[in-house]
Amino acid sequence: VENSMEDTIPKIGMKFCTEEETYQFYNVYAGDKGFSIRRSSSHNVKKSTTIKNRTFCCSRAGVRRPDKKEESSSYSRPETRCMCEARMKISLTDGLYCIYEFEPEHNHILASSSQVHHLRSPRKITKAQLASVENAKAVGISNKATFDLMAKEAGGVENLGFTREDMKNKLYSKRSLQINHGDTGGVLEYLEKKTSEDGKFFYSIQVDEDDLITNIFWTDSKTVADYEVFGDVVCFDTTYRKLNDGRPFGLLVGVNNHKKTIIFGAALLYDETAESFVWLFNTFLTAMSGKKPQTILTDEDAAMAKAIKIALPETHHRICIWHMNQNACKHLAGVVEDYKKFNKDFQKCIYDQEDEEDFINAWNNLLDKNTFSTDMVSTQRSESMNNELKGYISVKYDILTFFEHFERLVADKRYEEVKCDFRATQSTPKLKSDLRILRHAARIYTPAIFKVFEEQVMQTLNCDLFYCGDSNAEKEYKIKVYGKEHVVKFSASEVMVKCSCKKFEFVGILCCHALKILDINNIKKIPEQYILNRWTADAKVVHIKSNSETHEDPKTKLSKRRKELCRMYIYLANRAAVLYGCE
Repeated sequence: VENSMEDTIPKIGMKFCTEEETYQFYNVYAGDKGFSIRRSSSHNVKKSTTIKNRTFCCSRAGVRRPDKKEESSSYSRPETRCMCEARMKISLTDGLYCIYEFEPEHNHILASSSQVHHLRSPRKITKAQLASVENAKAVGISNKATFDLMAKEAGGVENLGFTREDMKNKLYSKRSLQINHGDTGGVLEYLEKKTSEDGKFFYSIQVDEDDLITNIFWTDSKTVADYEVFGDVVCFDTTYRKLNDGRPFGLLVGVNNHKKTIIFGAALLYDETAESFVWLFNTFLTAMSGKKPQTILTDEDAAMAKAIKIALPETHHRICIWHMNQNACKHLAGVVEDYKKFNKDFQKCIYDQEDEEDFINAWNNLLDKNTFSTDMVSTQRSESMNNELKGYISVKYDILTFFEHFERLVADKRYEEVKCDFRATQSTPKLKSDLRILRHAARIYTPAIFKVFEEQVMQTLNCDLFYCGDSNAEKEYKIKVYGKEHVVKFSASEVMVKCSCKKFEFVGILCCHALKILDINNIKKIPEQYILNRWTADAKVVHIKSNSETHEDPKTKLSKRRKELCRMYIYLANRAAVLYGCE
């Protein structure tokens, strides 16, 4: 039952259970009238901390004491106290606090309804409002945008109950409480929370003798599951710097069946020494149950190469082509006379040479053809995962905020993956030509991979074929495309095809040269041994089924239950809001 306005006016004889309850009552009255209050004098019960009597006064009561700091400063604070006599006094009687004196009159102008939210005592951020602010901050919405939205929802700033400065200070004070025991304690608390939400969440940290974090690695159940299916090739990059102290942030990433980048794990490192990298790779293998990638791509870094030899001796280590191109651009763009022509020849040198001898000859020709000068040429940095990170993470963030915003990046990439999965299962690509091999590919591949395969099929129309004879039950052909020759061998008994371009070995999709040979030998479907599961629309189905057969972790079950209850709560809240609005 709502109180009438009369019930909010203090009256002598009114009784309250606690001193705090009395304060809140008077504070509500003050907000309605347009003034702020504060606690003034009080006396306790003898030999006790229990308050015997208390005076609540207008915040403009009395006079301000002299401030010695202002004597040496050109700035002085405006005077707010004017000896206002408005007050309310209470006394403890028979276990209840009773109003025994009330003075309603003020000697100053009261704040209007549009000014009340600037008064100190009536201002308050509720727990619900703070939760909304924190949720907005967690997804990267600025404080100003959050405040403006909440004011709009409340029908104006004056109805919000707090100012933008209050919101900023509240967030700052809460953040200070979270990290008051240092980075280590705050990060541990965060990681333990993630572990309670995800039974397969994995993390490992190193701290020094001062209890400061040196290295951190973390991954969750989804990234572990992705690595199980798509962890044949891993790319490791530490070129992004997280904090203003320059600490490297490393991402272990791969490619899923939609040709999208997926994250296998993340690390904050103290430095880029071989020791730190060895710790990271060993920790990564522990998280992934010892499964090693077939290939790892990295930047050209001596310490990293040394660590890979120690921790991943059976894994093929390759320099990332993107980094090779960046290094060429960085070091040669300013000294090569015609960088565009050089880059074109450089790309041919990288991609078009099938034998080591051919590569060496192409490289020597490249050096002979290009002259050097001191002319400066502008360059543009390619898009990369680091550029994507900059949309989520700032070097200004403290370590806990960094973790929270990195979660946004992971969540957004997973949402994109869900959209790709939906398209792959709920639609079929439109074929450029009604060929049986394309119909077969459309059924098994994801749309992104089908598009790559279809392009190879269409390229077979540009292939000139030359039969070279048989050798050891294999037919040998030469395929010429745009003036470049490739050797293809085919075994009819084993339905095996090998091309000198090695596209299948490199990408996992048959090249146009091999597809041409399959076609002339009346093979109209992709041979089973040339269908890599990682590129199929069903790539994750087998893994999901096998996981469902194992016993589910209690923490995982609890986390799923909590998420389900949250969804139910939101649904019920929305329904209640609609029904309440219809009354």
